[in-house]
Amino acid sequence: MFAAAIVVFRESLEAALIISIMAAATRGIPARSRWILGGLLAGLAGAAVVASSMEFISDWASGMGQEWFNIGILTLAVGMLAWHNIWMAVHGREMAAQAASAARAVLDGSRERSIIFLVIALAVLREGSETVLFLYSMATSEEGGMQATLLGGGAGLAAGALVGGLLYGGLLRVPLRWFFGVTGVLVLLLAASMASQIARLLIQADVLPSWGMPLWDTSAVLEQGSALGSILHGLVGYDPQPAGMQLVFYLTTVAVIYAGMRLASPKAVVQPAVSMPLRA
Repeated sequence: MFAAAIVVFRESLEAALIISIMAAATRGIPARSRWILGGLLAGLAGAAVVASSMEFISDWASGMGQEWFNIGILTLAVGMLAWHNIWMAVHGREMAAQAASAARAVLDGSRERSIIFLVIALAVLREGSETVLFLYSMATSEEGGMQATLLGGGAGLAAGALVGGLLYGGLLRVPLRWFFGVTGVLVLLLAASMASQIARLLIQADVLPSWGMPLWDTSAVLEQGSALGSILHGLVGYDPQPAGMQLVFYLTTVAVIYAGMRLASPKAVVQPAVSMPLRA
């Protein structure tokens, strides 16, 4: 039961953090709650389908099917998060002004709402499918069977959701003038974290060199499997034993998305100085 709780907590925490940050970052988007719920349900449905066909996926590509599946999901998620931040760089100021004055909703928000759906669905799909597989293997191999596994899994899921809810509540307390900047940084770090995970999977698949494995080892100070380590892994991509290629992917993702945000953000219009006529 305890092992199931720990596993589910770790697997659900990353999805909970992504959902919480996306929910906070899209505050002011019309009907965002329906897109969040839709993404959650679609991800759960997809996770059930993936879990039921995991034997086929695992055997695909000479036993590397699971890794390539995760690489594909992570790549799509990084792309969606990058597009979200670039979109918010264009519309964030307008949304902040509208939220402050309770003005009309963003007229062209449909594209952003679809990103909400896709990012959440992909996060839940990836973490959910892995969680189902872990629970199934535990239920069939450990003492206590299905009942103990489900109880532990429920406790772990509740703990992960609690951490995500606390993060969401904390973000809503950020003053509005800083809100989109703070959430933009969090989404940027989420994308970089996922890019680092892609690099690790490609290294494991012998597609990319490691360029140093590991560059450093902080596992004696903070293990990734601990509660704090899991939170930092989900938020900023903490890895106690990263490879050099992971660092390259991480920093490149940060640089590319930041450059896109800077290029897309509207430039302030400088008004020409008006000379006052001299009085006689």
